[in-house]
Amino acid sequence: MALLSKDIESLDGLFLHTLRDIYYAEKQIEKALPKMADKASDDGLRQAFRSHLEETHEHVARLDQVFEHIGEKASGVTCPAIDGIIEEAEEISDEIADSQTLDAALAAAAQAVEHYEMSRYGSLVAWARQLGHSESAKILEATLDEEKEADAKLNKVALDRLNAAA
Repeated sequence: MALLSKDIESLDGLFLHTLRDIYYAEKQIEKALPKMADKASDDGLRQAFRSHLEETHEHVARLDQVFEHIGEKASGVTCPAIDGIIEEAEEISDEIADSQTLDAALAAAAQAVEHYEMSRYGSLVAWARQLGHSESAKILEATLDEEKEADAKLNKVALDRLNAAA
C-alpha cells in the first residue's frame, strides 16, 4: 500500500479511501469534460460530453450524501489513475490534427474514464453492502448505472460513426 498515505487496516478504511479516490476523480472529470467537448467536432460526441458533465455534477452531489451518511467530511485523495487517464487523453488529442480521428480518440479516452469509474463504483457498492451502508449502496449504485449508460452511449456513437469516419 505504498501509494496510500497510511496503511488501511479494515474494509471500512478501504471503503473510505476509495470513496475519497472517486470523489477526487469526479472533480477532475468535471474539469476535463468541458475541454473534451470543446475539442470534439462531432455534435453527438460534444453533446454526450456536455450531458455527462451534468451527470458528473450529480455524481459529486451523491458522493457528498454518502460521506454524510457515513459521518465523514467529503474530501478527496489524489488519484494517480484518473490523473494518468486524463493526461494521456490530453497528450494524444494534442497529437492528432484530423478532427474525425480526434473524435474517435476522444470517445476512446472518455470510455477509459468510464471504465475506471465503473470499477470504483462497483467495488464501493459491494463494500457499502458488506458494511451495512444500504442507503449509501443505493446512492452509489445509481451512479454506477449512469456510468454504464454513458459508456454504452460512447460505444454506440463510436461504432455507429466516429470510428468509420476516422
